[in-house]
Amino acid sequence: MSARLQQHTTAPANLSLQLDGLFGPTGTTPDMQREACAHAAAHAVTLITGGPGTGKTTTVVKLLRLLQANASAPLHVVLTAPTGKAAARLSQTMAQARSLLPEQEAQVLPDTALTLHRWLLTDAAQAHSSNPPDVVVVDEASMIDLELMARLLQAVPLSARLILLGDKDQLASVEAGAVMAQLCQGHWLSSHTISLVHSHRFDATQGIGRWARAANRGDRAGLRALWEEAPQGCFASDAVVSRLSEPHSTHADTLQQIKRGWQAWLDELAEFQSASSHCSDASATALLQSFTRMGVLCAVREGRWGVQGFNRQLQHALGFADQSWFVGRPVMARRNDYALGLMNGDLGLCLPKMVEGTIRLRVAFADANGGVRWQVPGRLDDVDTVFAMTVHQSQGSEFEHVLLVLPDQPVPLLTRELIYTGMTRAKKRLCVWAPAPEWLMQAVEKQVQRSGGLD
Repeated sequence: MSARLQQHTTAPANLSLQLDGLFGPTGTTPDMQREACAHAAAHAVTLITGGPGTGKTTTVVKLLRLLQANASAPLHVVLTAPTGKAAARLSQTMAQARSLLPEQEAQVLPDTALTLHRWLLTDAAQAHSSNPPDVVVVDEASMIDLELMARLLQAVPLSARLILLGDKDQLASVEAGAVMAQLCQGHWLSSHTISLVHSHRFDATQGIGRWARAANRGDRAGLRALWEEAPQGCFASDAVVSRLSEPHSTHADTLQQIKRGWQAWLDELAEFQSASSHCSDASATALLQSFTRMGVLCAVREGRWGVQGFNRQLQHALGFADQSWFVGRPVMARRNDYALGLMNGDLGLCLPKMVEGTIRLRVAFADANGGVRWQVPGRLDDVDTVFAMTVHQSQGSEFEHVLLVLPDQPVPLLTRELIYTGMTRAKKRLCVWAPAPEWLMQAVEKQVQRSGGLD
């Protein structure tokens, strides 16, 4: 990284005028997206950090337009992210951005992102040879562990611009190293770090934004006040944020409320429950989208109120059979499987598919191009059922509605970063289930103490 920071990069001529064309004239309030774009245009390394909806990807699109406008030939741009989900979201965002641009500009912008592992395995070996990348953009960089960051830095040529996007306040990687947080906090990279603070998704003074802000600041008193004023019940009435404090032992009504949250998906799925029905690619895509409108996120994996126990209860409450594979079973890949084209974090649904004239169970996974890839269930030997998933597993995802389930006893994993990450997966509505609210208040005062390994 030190050698990369010393690289001389020439900023485009008339940079300020070109930025005016992309962002409009400067006003009295600093435009941090513009500042991030200006820095990245003039430096070899830029870290852009910010919460959900602060415009990190939008900034990168404008940066790529700026750099391409000043290049004599199409730039070789690599888009990548740590997980399949994050790469797919980045691909979708870039495709949406391209659709709004004039055709000539859109054609030279990339629209497909690879997982970091895939790029490092297949393309990075060519990075220093015949077609080195000019720009490498890495989304969800907070999920990158120390070993993967080291491999990334080795693979990116010194001549390329490196843009790291992420939220330094989210959970760090499961493996060693809180790398993104340490990079943002380190004095040697402080001048290369731009923080985007204005969220276009959340209003920091109300709703989900207010809860997330209190959690992220470790504001115990503020979070307590929000808890007391929130309506009781799972997605109670029309409230944006609601709470549950009932003991986990009295939860039958809550499970039925969760079922109602998935009712649209269950109604769509019912069409394919009969022995004669089979699912098309388009129907599988629609079912995947419908299922992921709601996320049930658990703080822990083990125990009745961890993912394992809660999945069993949800499977029963939703009316599914107690079988290994059944129509509607949602699964998530736990590791990369290059033979199958699956990445850690990829989510699929078990559905009936016509195969050579016979209806058979297959698992549909979304691909980066908006379609699906079908897999044989018997080949999926390392997947989790994910009616509920851990907060760690939810990183790189977003849901319209989120139920955040906290354990009924204090655990070391319950930290500020976990609470903040879980809350900010929700786009429209959030319900926090804390049978002992005091543990929630204590959790936001406790930050993860991990070294990024960069000292």
